[in-house]
Amino acid sequence: MNSIVAIQHLQQEARIRPLLQRIEIPEIIPSGDLYFDLLKSIVSQQLSVKAADVIFKRFIALFDLQYPMPEILREIDLETLRSAGLSAQKARYLQNVAHFALQNNLSDMVWDLLSNDEIISFLTQIKGVGVWTAQMLLIFSLSRTDVFPVDDLGIQQAMQRLFQIEEVNPRKFKVQIQELSEPWRPYRTVACQYLWRWKDS
Repeated sequence: MNSIVAIQHLQQEARIRPLLQRIEIPEIIPSGDLYFDLLKSIVSQQLSVKAADVIFKRFIALFDLQYPMPEILREIDLETLRSAGLSAQKARYLQNVAHFALQNNLSDMVWDLLSNDEIISFLTQIKGVGVWTAQMLLIFSLSRTDVFPVDDLGIQQAMQRLFQIEEVNPRKFKVQIQELSEPWRPYRTVACQYLWRWKDS
């Protein structure tokens, strides 16, 4: 992605322009291993970053070379997975991913041939993978430039503050911030990076 072009485009928006001038964002380096990142995303759901890191390290330590090959993960005993600190539900979700990866030959997928919406529809077939998780994978695993994760709490908080939104109806609020993000196309991922960093600062 040409970040200079993205920033030049976003500078046309008065509300986000000050963020571009004050904040530096790290470059997203995609892992290219969507299967592995899917597993990590599921482990991290509803956990702090620190707790998720500990459990994921215990989880991958169960496998040779610390890599949960799908054919092994699919067959591993549930109690062995739970010994890493996983809930029974998350352990089953991880095995769902392994089964899906094998069934759909995930390692050979050519993601560049699919749109964001097609990838989201494809991945959310997996029980335990929602739209937000799929969008995070689009951003951090596949480096897609135009993703706006409307359900992300950090983005919601940043948008509410940036645009001084008082809407209390959750559905209307999401529609409103989605509409406000439209001028940022096709670089909404870059805008979200600034919003996340701005909120945390």
